[in-house]
Amino acid sequence: MSLLTSSWLIVLGVVFLALIYVAFNYFRIKKMPEGTPEMIELSGIIRSGAQTFLKTEFKSIVIVVAVVAVIFTLCVEKTSGITFLMGALMSSIVCVLGMQSATYANVRTSNKAKESLSIGETVKVALCGGSISGLAVQGFGMLGFLAVLLCFGGVQHDAESSGLVIKTLTCNPYIMRISTYSLGCSIVAMFNRVAGGNYTKAADISSDILGKLRHDLPEDDSRIPNTIADFIGDNVNDIAGNCSDLLESFVATMSASIMIAVTLYQTHGETVSDATFNATVLFPTILAGCGLVGCLIGLGLANIKKMGDNPSRELDLSTWISAGCTIIFGGVAAYFIFNGTGVSANDLATYGFRFGWASPWISSVMGIVAGIAIGIITEYYTSTDHKPTQKIAEMCTEGEAFVVTKGDAVGSRSVLLPVLVIIIALIVSGVICGSYGIAISALGMLAFVGATVSIDAFGPIADNAGGLAEACHLAPDVRKITDKLDAVGNTTAAIGKGFAIGSAAFATVSLIMAYVGNYTTIGEPLQLNFASFFVVAGGILGGALVEYFCAILTDNTIDAAKIMADVGDKQMTQEVLDGKAKPDYNMMIAMAAKEAIHRMVLPSVLALLIPIVEFVGGILVGATIVAIPRAIFMGNSGGAFDNAKKYIEQGMLEGHAKGSPAHKAAVTGDTIGDTRKDVVGVALDIFIKLMSTVANTIAPIIRNFSIFH
Repeated sequence: MSLLTSSWLIVLGVVFLALIYVAFNYFRIKKMPEGTPEMIELSGIIRSGAQTFLKTEFKSIVIVVAVVAVIFTLCVEKTSGITFLMGALMSSIVCVLGMQSATYANVRTSNKAKESLSIGETVKVALCGGSISGLAVQGFGMLGFLAVLLCFGGVQHDAESSGLVIKTLTCNPYIMRISTYSLGCSIVAMFNRVAGGNYTKAADISSDILGKLRHDLPEDDSRIPNTIADFIGDNVNDIAGNCSDLLESFVATMSASIMIAVTLYQTHGETVSDATFNATVLFPTILAGCGLVGCLIGLGLANIKKMGDNPSRELDLSTWISAGCTIIFGGVAAYFIFNGTGVSANDLATYGFRFGWASPWISSVMGIVAGIAIGIITEYYTSTDHKPTQKIAEMCTEGEAFVVTKGDAVGSRSVLLPVLVIIIALIVSGVICGSYGIAISALGMLAFVGATVSIDAFGPIADNAGGLAEACHLAPDVRKITDKLDAVGNTTAAIGKGFAIGSAAFATVSLIMAYVGNYTTIGEPLQLNFASFFVVAGGILGGALVEYFCAILTDNTIDAAKIMADVGDKQMTQEVLDGKAKPDYNMMIAMAAKEAIHRMVLPSVLALLIPIVEFVGGILVGATIVAIPRAIFMGNSGGAFDNAKKYIEQGMLEGHAKGSPAHKAAVTGDTIGDTRKDVVGVALDIFIKLMSTVANTIAPIIRNFSIFH
């Protein structure tokens, strides 16, 4: 058995350990009591509605996935259709499992708050539910990736194969399998983000319009027919969509790292050994395995320790422990892999490793530090504890125009620091470790994605728990606990979105570099000629397409919200408002699902088709340059708007309580921010990653048939 195979089997053992822990937490959550009959009834409706939405959505996804798989098998490489299906399957499993666990955890979090009246005990339940999502993302993403490597012979640098129909199109089958596995994950992620975002925000915005603006009802009041659809949307988008999003980023960075390793060997093959090639292929999966071990330690400690009354500190501690373990274990792995038999210092110098064996490790640390830094910056601009959000809340006393203008300024101001962090990490990684270092830096940021997704998933679980406490009329003391968790959850969700955008930036840059390597004729220097008018034209078009994509998503969400608000308003009869009858929740749930599924096709297919043009390199660069700051602006301004509203609702703005003109102005800002942070911002990172993944997959076609290369 080769060193590569034995190492991958060890990592596979770690993956199985993580999945056993996921199963343990899943059944542990299910055994917890759900609470009052009303809580059980509402949580059942939420769970059933979320399942119905996913079933409806996957009917469309299955058709697209099947068609694309057949095309790959017949035309590109005969086994690539199978690996494409494997990627789609892993992403789908994570969506379903994450959403299912969240819909079990939300009501149990409410009930734990009711039974214990303890913030610490309640946090543990929500985090336990979130850890199922987080560890499933990393575990299943690695499970499928390792299955591709182990079942199809690993990675070789000089193989050729073709499809069953187009025999003249040759490609490296090992790279094609990895690329199509990643693409399978990407397609499911795009559909989930677009459809899930439309579902949740159409329901949320219409619910806010009915409750806070038209009828002066409390948030999450059960008399509002759109409320339950809103609860479902939190799970559909912030759990299922986010899980598939970050699984795709995680897989894409592993894929890009290995593709760049192959390109480096093809460029310098005469001067470096096979052992060096094997080391560069092995390290990405080992680093990911080290990160998974770190996540198990960080989340495991949070599960057994006694938590205090500061949820933010407890959640941050889990992240820091996971990141710290990843750094330590990653350093040990780099030493043994790049300091092993047959890997010489000269080989590493040829690849541009300035500090020998430590170069990839330093690059991974740069990614980890960048991820944490982006999270801290995002928290500053979106948390109720800091001035940017507080200033927006203060502007609410002056009316909607001031709120929107101030929120836009906060969002724009928040772009610079995260972009600088990304730039510094990319440049340092590139200087220290060449193109391989940039891909490893991206993977470093995502190596402990299990922990970051777990804490991100805490947000929608806490939000649902608070909504259930309100809708089921639990005691004010319980609502205080769930409100506290909800506010913390808003911040963790904003941090998670910042992390997703940052990781998308790293992943996309590494994918673009891998694309240039895949596109370039073997043995020639890697370059993308920005003096070429085709590349410049592609860059301009890429930026314009990002704006067009944003417009489609915004229009879809607002149009659906308007329809749902008008239909919901007709249900709010005097009997419903007096509490003598219940609105038709199922009708609104079905309407939200219908609108979301109907509107998801165009933007999703757009991202698939754009790269099938001659100047795709320029499009990728232009779209990435525009999309990254745009996504950061959308996420941070939306998060700040949301928490400015929460700041007023918590009574922090003296003299301006719920129902006041200032509060209504804040609701307007939150309505604008909802579409930004939960629809457009989160879909943009998928948009640029999916385009880059498609480009890598079709690179052999472009290389063989392009007239412009």
